[in-house]
Amino acid sequence: MITIYTDGSSRGNPGRGGYGTVMLYKGHRKELTEGYRLTTNNRMELLAVIVGLEALKKPGMVVEIYSDSQYVVDAVNKGWVWNWQKKAFKGKKNADLWQRFIPAYRKHDVTFRWIKGHSGIPENERCDELAVSSADGGKLLIDQGFESSVV
Repeated sequence: MITIYTDGSSRGNPGRGGYGTVMLYKGHRKELTEGYRLTTNNRMELLAVIVGLEALKKPGMVVEIYSDSQYVVDAVNKGWVWNWQKKAFKGKKNADLWQRFIPAYRKHDVTFRWIKGHSGIPENERCDELAVSSADGGKLLIDQGFESSVV
């Protein structure tokens, strides 16, 4: 089983943002993070999950994702995302990211677990550090999906 911890951050909502992803597998560890010049917290929370799933090299992996984002966890666990998909994401925020999420999710056997943020879980705390550090960093990317929707 692969364990993935994720977190997103935004400095202002919208504002500068970043995500942090920590992946654990058989004693190996991989950390992924990037920052964006203008985005939202929910987008960064979702992007952290997507990037983790997209980093998996083989399909069919058993994956457990820990996230402190009720938005992301509930969207999947309560089936909202599948209803949004049936309606072509009409009127839904972050449609571009949800459409990117679905094929990455379907390649694996994924379980989502919600955890309370800032509750001392070491890997979640590390994800928060990565997300905040990237949001505050100097090489911020453009979140095309967000910036094109606010123009």
